[in-house]
Amino acid sequence: MCGNPTVVATEPRLPDGTPFPTFYYVTHPGATAAMSALEADHVMNEFAELLAEDDAVAEAYAAAHAAYLADRAVYGDVPEIEGVSAGGMPTRVKCLHALAGHALAAGPGVNPIGDLALARGDWSPARCTCPPAAELGRA
Repeated sequence: MCGNPTVVATEPRLPDGTPFPTFYYVTHPGATAAMSALEADHVMNEFAELLAEDDAVAEAYAAAHAAYLADRAVYGDVPEIEGVSAGGMPTRVKCLHALAGHALAAGPGVNPIGDLALARGDWSPARCTCPPAAELGRA
């Protein structure tokens, strides 16, 4: 393995005091590229339509929003971002990097849109796509 983290969690208040609602975010180079490719292909529009048309998906996405907020709350209460999660939750699809990050950190079945993004992307956590350590200067 190359040692690249797949997902990072950021405290809800940055060291300079700035509120920061995005708790989970995909950082692995392969995962990041896959989510960027999906966004460039306008897959978010397709997911937004699904969210608007499928009550079960909308309900699961709202539950994902609540789970995200509960995960972040462990790291501090930041009144300025109360009720704000990431990725457009609970009613929009805005950032697949955040939604896939949540899906990876929480596990399958928690964030339906994050799960769909991971399933549609050309990257999988089940296989390493990292460059060899020598290419990363870690030989």
